[in-house]
Amino acid sequence: MGRGVDRGFVSDMRRARAGRAERAVVAHLAARGFEIVATNLRLGRLELDVVARQGSLVVVVEVRHRGPSSWTSGFGSIDQEKRARVRRAGERLWQRRYRHDESVDRLRFDAASVVFDGERAIVEYVEAAF
Repeated sequence: MGRGVDRGFVSDMRRARAGRAERAVVAHLAARGFEIVATNLRLGRLELDVVARQGSLVVVVEVRHRGPSSWTSGFGSIDQEKRARVRRAGERLWQRRYRHDESVDRLRFDAASVVFDGERAIVEYVEAAF
């Protein structure tokens, strides 16, 4: 970072943009009939961005956002290590909450990439991403 740039300010801006991205994905899911179960769900040291449910399906969604000048898409930023952490968190959620819930048949891992065009959020969504 250049001189005079407050790292805390930049970090706050990133957190605010991440929150906007997650809210855009929540709206995307709600418009498709999903019930939002949780956002930013902590499971020990692991975290899930969005957990949603539609009937007997529980969906864990990894939300990524990138600026317009980024070298990669939000999807491109989900590397093998990140997928493994999300899967561990999802498995922990399954064991703690849904394993014995007869109204739930399966857990799916989706991914969403959000870019902003001014104030407008553009959501790209992939089911069963990993």
